Amino acid sequence: MPEDREKLKSVSSEDQKRIELSGVEVDSDNRCGTFFQEDQNIVTSHCQYEGIEMLPIDIALKKYDWLKDYYWNLVPRDKDEYTRYVAEQEPRGFVVIAKSGSKNIFPLQTCLFMHKSEIQTVHNIIIAEEGAELHLITGCVSSMDVKKGTHYGVTEIYVGKGALVSNTMIHTWGENIDVFPRSASRVEEDGVFLSNYVSMKPVHNVQMYPVAELTGKNSVARFNSVVVVHPGSNLDLGQYAVMSGEGSSAELLSRLITKGGTGISRSHVIGAGEGTKGHIECKGLILEDGIIHAIPEIEGRLTNTELSHEAAVGRIARDEIEYLMSRGLDEEEATATIIRGFLDVKIVGLPASLQKQIDSAIDAVESGF
Repeated sequence: MPEDREKLKSVSSEDQKRIELSGVEVDSDNRCGTFFQEDQNIVTSHCQYEGIEMLPIDIALKKYDWLKDYYWNLVPRDKDEYTRYVAEQEPRGFVVIAKSGSKNIFPLQTCLFMHKSEIQTVHNIIIAEEGAELHLITGCVSSMDVKKGTHYGVTEIYVGKGALVSNTMIHTWGENIDVFPRSASRVEEDGVFLSNYVSMKPVHNVQMYPVAELTGKNSVARFNSVVVVHPGSNLDLGQYAVMSGEGSSAELLSRLITKGGTGISRSHVIGAGEGTKGHIECKGLILEDGIIHAIPEIEGRLTNTELSHEAAVGRIARDEIEYLMSRGLDEEEATATIIRGFLDVKIVGLPASLQKQIDSAIDAVESGF
């Protein structure tokens, strides 16, 4: 839609670069749909792919009466002070419905852009019906003009029988922005949920702890986080997976680098069903004096479950730098190479286009180390 593209291009060139850094294509050439929310205003919402519908949540709730059963279902209104605040506002955000058997070749893109307002609220619902395959990329961005602000987000994700949902979120907030996402997913029999989170830029405060309920037989959830914590930043992150379906499995993987800020990685897997498997892996790298706090927690509720975790926090080994220097790199190049390898996480089941977007987000800040 040319008129929508012109609206997106109306922001400053500097903000366009920040939006693109978050994985959102202004021209939408390699996307099958676009949702763009500027502050509390919906700029555009459309999907041209057959079998997939994307609507603003207020319109979707009026169009489909049954959607009320999915609204404030996985995330309770009274979960905490942040969800209560979102519940008091007029609904903003998006609803994506992937019909049974649909499969998008190019991902949908959604952009939550704080341009002028100091407060933004969103409530998103994602539904993949039986056998559907749905890929989304969400760019969360604040304008360079926003000196202080708070983003409140609620997301509820439903993965049907034999369906696959990949949700890739890239944060490009400002150094004085506070961010409070609340999200939960439910995965049915043979369903797969991939959650990928990338944060490379300074942000004041992020607090998030997404939940995955693996209720179906052989259901799968994989969380991947790649995070750089800058001076003055406080990121309290985590993942929580409850495996109640027979043969369900979960992997919770995180990579954190601190350049002086505080990064907390909380991970919790619960084996509550027969033949379940869960694994937590957290690796942290301290470049400057900062804090990385890894908190892995495994909880078994019956004999036939396999749970494991590993956590490691440290600094770059001097012998690794010296080895690369002996191969012709200077110290800065050697350090950057080690960091790039540390952050390089290949995600099973992710389309090449989304993996490339994650790689690009990491590459874009590599020179800043």
